[in-house]
Amino acid sequence: MEAGNKIGSSAHPTSLHPPVRGDASSGTLGRHLARRLVEIGVKDVFSVPGDFNLTLLDHLIAEPELNLVGCCNELNAGYAADGYARAKGVGACVVTFTVGGLSVLNAIAGAYSENLPVICIVGGPNSNDYGTNRILHHTIGLPDFSQELRCFQTITCAQAVVNNLDDAHELLDTAISTALKESKPVYISIGCNLPGIPHPTFARDPVPFFLAPNTIRKELVLAITRGRGIICVKTIPGIAVSNQLGLEAAVEATANFLNKAVKPVLVGGPKLRVANAKDSFVELADACGYPIAVMPSGKGLVPEHHPHFIGTYWGAVSTSFCGEIVESADAYVFVGPIFNDYSSVGYSLLIKKDKAIIVQPNRVTIGNGPSFGWVFMADFLSALAKKLKKNTTAVENYRRIFVPPGMPLKHGNDEPLRVNVLFKHIQDMLSKDSAVIAETGDSWFNCQKLHLPENCGYEFQMQYGSIGWSVGATLGYAQAAKDKRVIACIGDGSFQVTAQDISTMIRCGQKSIIFLINNGGYTIEVEIHDGPYNVIKNWNYTAFVDAIHNSEGKCWTAKVRTEDELIDAIAAATGEKKDSLCFIEVFAHKDDTSKELLEWGSRVSSANSRPPNPQ
Repeated sequence: MEAGNKIGSSAHPTSLHPPVRGDASSGTLGRHLARRLVEIGVKDVFSVPGDFNLTLLDHLIAEPELNLVGCCNELNAGYAADGYARAKGVGACVVTFTVGGLSVLNAIAGAYSENLPVICIVGGPNSNDYGTNRILHHTIGLPDFSQELRCFQTITCAQAVVNNLDDAHELLDTAISTALKESKPVYISIGCNLPGIPHPTFARDPVPFFLAPNTIRKELVLAITRGRGIICVKTIPGIAVSNQLGLEAAVEATANFLNKAVKPVLVGGPKLRVANAKDSFVELADACGYPIAVMPSGKGLVPEHHPHFIGTYWGAVSTSFCGEIVESADAYVFVGPIFNDYSSVGYSLLIKKDKAIIVQPNRVTIGNGPSFGWVFMADFLSALAKKLKKNTTAVENYRRIFVPPGMPLKHGNDEPLRVNVLFKHIQDMLSKDSAVIAETGDSWFNCQKLHLPENCGYEFQMQYGSIGWSVGATLGYAQAAKDKRVIACIGDGSFQVTAQDISTMIRCGQKSIIFLINNGGYTIEVEIHDGPYNVIKNWNYTAFVDAIHNSEGKCWTAKVRTEDELIDAIAAATGEKKDSLCFIEVFAHKDDTSKELLEWGSRVSSANSRPPNPQ
């Protein structure tokens, strides 16, 4: 898309008067953008004000169906849009030019890695300043304003620089629809003098735009119908279909491959989300009788209450007995996998390509044999379900060798709380009305062992693995999924990166429960490669949150050092303090880690320290 290269100017005078909330008289760029966001399902926009985006923010506030959530910094605004998109299907953030845009960059890169459609909007320079050789503030001191755009080009699927009202309508609609079709972030820059100016292309009530059909986001496809001069919007199913011959060939070849296998297994991966194929995955699982496992980054996308669910496949750190069943299978179907150094535990998976069926959102590859393109995952799984013979051999093998996990040892009076005891109690808190947010670190491994009840949400950022992500993501997810109470597990090192937006959670009246696990440093880094840089300054975390609370809004904090104190804190958080944001600081020994982190860390360290190949 060439939107990012559009350079123009506007002769229209700027409108500095903010619109009256609910005023339907203005057919302006700002009004149009606000309606478009509402139309695609965005109800909350996360923002940080700056002089280049203030007028635009006025117009977003004026939209009755849009709520502007001010964040403490741009990084958290981006993380919040990421968390919101996970719960709602699409998210949006608004920042100011360059100083804001470059600050939000890391969060947008994370959303790109996780295939999340985030609309990143930047208030840009006055349209008259383009091409004038002027130097502006918030820049690096050069008259070239393209630095921010060039940074975003590699981490967004489309870019639009809007500095001319004549093509603004087309640029905005193209960028937004591309985000939804590709399920990736987009970048939109809007000249600071343009949001309030009427233009003939912006109707008072924007004409709905048509999203090119795509099965990935079929629930958001819009159509225009005209009847008696009235324009209305309706949702229609996506009409994009797989290449029929390719689909039939892929299903036939896969069925032949799997129906010859003795003990095949089925493994779900993170791209089930972007392919909108969770229901089709369950349909296949029900039909084939294979055991179903989940890759670590796909947790929450596969129903763990399914009778054939056997746990997380993560190589050497898999759920007990799950790894053995998967790696001893004579055929495995990986649906939407991402194989990287983290998910492969330092490239140590005992998986053979010739035994694997790899199903990606639009491609199926069978062992060392053929690869079929333009075959959509949901179509393929549903069609395959009708062709497979039922085979429960591997499920029966799993049940034969399975031994239930042991319980943590009994604690003595006033014995320091162990992390495995903490997560035993978190397990008991989970229900269909809760969602788990797991921060990068040992929480990855401890939360991975939680058994999710039906409809319990679960999110973490494994591909990008940016520490601090969970604070903003908790804010965004809780704002989108008001029917669930978020339980966030965050290490002290990660919390220090993005702690400020606890403030925004309180201001928004959120009721999440945050377990701050205080073990004195970056524990995940310690297990990969230790050094003095992994030790951090200890904070009085509850006092910090109390200071942010400042008696405005509902917030409750507690310090926990023993199991009895933990039991009391959870009882309060789920009882008398259930309408408050609850922040529970849990003290843990610096070496109290999961056995999975110890194993994983040593293998990743080994992969990182491989010597250069001979020249």
